[in-house]
Amino acid sequence: MTSIVELFPKSRKLAYDVRQQLSQVQNNLISPSELQISLDELKNQIEMLEKLVHRETPAQREVWRGKLADLREDASSIQRQGEYYDRMVSANVRVQRERQELLTRRRRGGRAGGDAENGIRDMANESNSLSSSQNMVGELIQSGEAQLSNLMMQRRRMTG
Repeated sequence: MTSIVELFPKSRKLAYDVRQQLSQVQNNLISPSELQISLDELKNQIEMLEKLVHRETPAQREVWRGKLADLREDASSIQRQGEYYDRMVSANVRVQRERQELLTRRRRGGRAGGDAENGIRDMANESNSLSSSQNMVGELIQSGEAQLSNLMMQRRRMTG
């Protein structure tokens, strides 16, 4: 049976590799599904390590629990960042599609002389799109505030 001393360095290496994969996903070099597979593997290894902690001496258990908590926090941080990036990419694709659709409608309306009813409908759709964009910007600001708050809490924990 594998001991925690043997498996922990491998898990730290996997956590490093997963963080590198997150960078590759953000640079569109690999797909997010590959990152998710690696994250699942890391979580499985953390679960295995948590089971192996009980085999250690009582004095060593607390040390290993602290190391595992750090590793678990790394994994959840990477997962949150990956999910955030995926949401932003999806939202950007949707916004680009809506923008193209609105511009296409406007161009069509301009060429045809612009029917008043179509013009009003297009303006209403454009207003809805702008409202949706404002909501997305609000969500981005809230997400940024939450991340800033999280970083401030981490700094307090590290210094305090």
